[in-house]
Amino acid sequence: MFEREEVGTVRNTFRGGVHPKEAKELSKEAKLLEFRPEAGTEMVFVLGQHIGKPAKAVVKKNDPVLVGQCIAEADGFVSANIICSCSGKVKAVEKRRTIAGSMLECIVVENDGEYTKMEGVGEKQDASNLTKEEIIGRVREAGIVGLGGAGFPTSVKLAPKNPDGIKYVIANGAECEPYLTCNDRLMREYASEIVEGLEIVLRLFPNAEGVIAIEKNKPEAIEAMEKACAGKQKISVRALPTKYPQGGERSLITVIAGIDFPTAKLPADVGCIVDNVGTLYAVRQAVLFHEPLCTHVMTVSGDAVKNPSNLIVRDGTSFAMIAEFCGGLKEGKELKKAICGGPMMGLTLSSLDIPIHKTTNGLLLLSVDEVEKAERQQTACLHCGRCTTVCPQGLNPGMMAETAEKGDFERYEKKLYGLECVACGSCSYICPAKRPLTQTFRQFKSEIMAKKRAEAAKAAAGGGK
Repeated sequence: MFEREEVGTVRNTFRGGVHPKEAKELSKEAKLLEFRPEAGTEMVFVLGQHIGKPAKAVVKKNDPVLVGQCIAEADGFVSANIICSCSGKVKAVEKRRTIAGSMLECIVVENDGEYTKMEGVGEKQDASNLTKEEIIGRVREAGIVGLGGAGFPTSVKLAPKNPDGIKYVIANGAECEPYLTCNDRLMREYASEIVEGLEIVLRLFPNAEGVIAIEKNKPEAIEAMEKACAGKQKISVRALPTKYPQGGERSLITVIAGIDFPTAKLPADVGCIVDNVGTLYAVRQAVLFHEPLCTHVMTVSGDAVKNPSNLIVRDGTSFAMIAEFCGGLKEGKELKKAICGGPMMGLTLSSLDIPIHKTTNGLLLLSVDEVEKAERQQTACLHCGRCTTVCPQGLNPGMMAETAEKGDFERYEKKLYGLECVACGSCSYICPAKRPLTQTFRQFKSEIMAKKRAEAAKAAAGGGK
């Protein structure tokens, strides 16, 4: 059992980290606007839009669908339901290009523009006497995943082996990525609802306190959240120094719980649950209003977009529709790069005709490609050690890159702990040699995981003989 005395003293910051240009002024004063695609548009729902096993389609071509309907069921323990965000008719179940560039199975719905809800969706529910299992069941049914990272199914996160050992439920409102401001606006405009979601989660963990973590560059959000949790004994707000990547689970746990996060451990192993503020809002909607996760907030920003915005968007909408809703490109600006997410951890989009999904928190439209510029300036490693000093995981990116380039899987994983890399981009940002460190680590990790899957499949096939 996790004992309280193992928790350290509160810390002011975490190790490493960088201070990139924030660029939040472009959109931070833009209030949340709801965007509903018009009738006749295609809504494309990716079945693998969360970490773990992709969901399994439960609809077929020509089936009618409604808002809030489960159109793909979780297909395993670490999986999540996919919920329809519009009403209309299933046009196809086929492979489409996705954010990562791969072709994945998707459900394509022709939007009728009516947005007719399933019966009961959005209606107030009496949740006062729900058991812990029933609360987690509603979260599971709603298809809620973490909205601040890889999309880990929230129902799994809320059911650790030892719930009595959880000492902190941390509401992640750091939003440390440059440009992104949608969580800032969510906290400013829906503070009470987020606190209600946090209170629901705290019902699952009798020995835990709730801490709302927000960086100090969001004073209005801090004020709104402090007002919303005033008088609540088990919930408090922590204003944190602004530093990237503050929003990483391990970084937040280090600061809030005052502990050094052990290698190969999960947050629950050290007595913590971390949920994005958007996730907590979704929990509240699911438990109190039978409203599954099919909408979320995202930021549209960058120097090339005409109207930087914070939007409430519907899963399945294309980036192209969202960009058009925000006015398209500024006059005289040429689009050189489009990024899903923020500039540090985001993925470059090959096209805007790609669907967003649950974890899409940003679209950046840029007239300058900084990566392309860096490639022209790239040199050999200078062995300066800066990458090591900024790594929040305490890794050695220089040695990791050298090992990856040699294709040494064993050393990368077992000696250098390369799989502990969270791809935050701090090393690439600080590197004076302009080396694509983060891209190298992402690629090599995918190769290692593919190798592991192949070995597991081979072992399973052998065991079945």
